[in-house]
Amino acid sequence: MSDDAHHQATEDAHIGPIKNPKQLLLAVFFSFIAPILIIVGLVSYVTSANHPSGEAQGTGMALYGVSKEARDREIAERLKKIGSIEIRDANRPLAAGEAVFKAQCVACHGAPGIPGAPHLNDAAAWGPRIGQGYATLLEHAIKGKGAMPPQGGGDFEDVEIGRAVVYLANAGGAKFPVPDRPATAGAPEAAASEAAAAPAPTKQ
Repeated sequence: MSDDAHHQATEDAHIGPIKNPKQLLLAVFFSFIAPILIIVGLVSYVTSANHPSGEAQGTGMALYGVSKEARDREIAERLKKIGSIEIRDANRPLAAGEAVFKAQCVACHGAPGIPGAPHLNDAAAWGPRIGQGYATLLEHAIKGKGAMPPQGGGDFEDVEIGRAVVYLANAGGAKFPVPDRPATAGAPEAAASEAAAAPAPTKQ
């Protein structure tokens, strides 16, 4: 009797959990077909779900409502060169010192301005600075000094910055002459050639 029980237990151990064709079909279904159906369902869900508004553009898609044109503009803006070259007329009239002051200097040197900066018409603040001379004041204006940022290389020529310096300093008691563009090397020669070409005055 014990031999039969041992033989039955050994035989059951070798048979496995599947004992009939119905169990085999269920095992195949849950092992292979169910995972495939789950994967297909997930793929279908992902591809058919509501996406942010946009349109297909070749191989890409406009995401979050950003069109291809807007994306291209943004990329071009990022790739744009930092600086730009602006060609100006070298013979244009120079801006007056007051105009340069109002455009570029009034925030700090106007009223009320900022503390520590000499303000327009403040002779007490400008006195020691005027004593340094025009050349030093112009250098400080163009290159900057202390908390004052450099003014050179902006919208105005250095001569126009100099005119603003003269405007401020003269309002504070200086007697600096208003600077002008230096004469070009060709100007004296042109004047000499014009004088030579002019007819000589006749004696009467």
